[in-house]
Amino acid sequence: MAVSLPILRANMRRVLALGLPLAGSHLAQFMLAVTDTIMLGWYGVVDLAAGVIGAALFFAVFPFGTGFANAVMPMVATAAASDNDAEVRRATRMGLWLSIGFGIAALPLFWFSGALLTALSQPEDVVPLGEAYMRLLGFSLVPALIVMVLKNYLAALGRPQVPFWVTVAAVFLNIALNWVFIFGNLGAPELGVQGAAIATILVSVATAVVLGVFCAALPALRRYTLFQRFWRPDWSAMGQVWRVGWPIGVALVAESGLFSATAIMVGWIGTHELAAHGIAVEITAMLFMVHLGLSNAGTVLVGRARGQRDQAALRAGAATAMAVSIAFALATMIVYFTAGPFLVGLFLSPAEPARGQIIAIGASFLILAALFQLADGAQVMAMGLLRGVQDTRVPMYIAAFSYWGAGLPTSYLLGIHLGYGGEGVWAGLVVGLSVAAALLMWRFWRGPGRVEATPWTA
Repeated sequence: MAVSLPILRANMRRVLALGLPLAGSHLAQFMLAVTDTIMLGWYGVVDLAAGVIGAALFFAVFPFGTGFANAVMPMVATAAASDNDAEVRRATRMGLWLSIGFGIAALPLFWFSGALLTALSQPEDVVPLGEAYMRLLGFSLVPALIVMVLKNYLAALGRPQVPFWVTVAAVFLNIALNWVFIFGNLGAPELGVQGAAIATILVSVATAVVLGVFCAALPALRRYTLFQRFWRPDWSAMGQVWRVGWPIGVALVAESGLFSATAIMVGWIGTHELAAHGIAVEITAMLFMVHLGLSNAGTVLVGRARGQRDQAALRAGAATAMAVSIAFALATMIVYFTAGPFLVGLFLSPAEPARGQIIAIGASFLILAALFQLADGAQVMAMGLLRGVQDTRVPMYIAAFSYWGAGLPTSYLLGIHLGYGGEGVWAGLVVGLSVAAALLMWRFWRGPGRVEATPWTA
């Protein structure tokens, strides 16, 4: 499809105006975990390993709840483009209801996590700390999911800047609280990894409150009366959010579950390998937030085009978002190839006895991460574009097959069965993400992205 230069420039401005603040917000949100990892790494390797495995299991559960938040984004974008204020309110409210309900239902999984860690053959010195960490971390789930819904609501309405600045402030608050509770400063007890969990709870609650007040008080958003009679159920809207959201949640669990499973397999290899794996995953996930923000921008643009029934705008917005994501992936590859040891070293104390060994292992993981940058960006972009037209069921099946049918067996075969260690486990990530990228891109451009498609009637 030929696109004129003015249209291309307009699309680029839209993608960047939405994508950069969203990427910044995701990056700042992820920096909460990164600061935990860095500060736990400076506290001690065992506490770091407990935080890594605990966070891996947390993010095997958390993504399903975010499926409802991710359903809110395209539904609100489409409704707002159609000037349907009631539908904006209904979708967001029921997204909050479903997110809160999931967060409460998931608490027992965190409370009884010790038995799970033992069953997964994690190092004996890591299990008690991992259980204590997860028992506290579970109470951050509900406010964290509320934050996700409100951020997506604001993004769909073209207001991603406030979530960005609120999340940036949350990072500094998290650093301060970690300093107090991990290391026992200002008269607080020295709690190590449990202190990191307490900081996460406090930061999540504070962020949810600030965003909620903003959504209720901003004059331009009062028309949606988001919290008026919030306690009243809307079963029809809840059903719609559920139908769009649960496949998104399953797809996200399939992807995050692959990374969690690789953490478990690396834990079978050794504590130093697990610590290096956690650091490398933190680095790759941190830069992945830019792809996620661009994907969210694609979701909003495609959702708006769907609401306006403009197929040309749908294709142009999708193509522009993809081009920006590819450019960033290429730049990221260069960083991983040239600065891997330096990046890993930032997460470790200079006095750590195993520092050299962990840096060497982590840098080798980042070389493999460079190999899947294009695939990782492409798969999350395709997911975002498909969500924009509320096509979530088949992408769920594609994700499950790619990550668990292709990626996970490859990780186990190469890393554990054939003895290639952590590098073999990471090779499975390359395979899983590449398969997902190819299949999801094929579905979008052969379906709603083709010239004659009419996704609003699908």
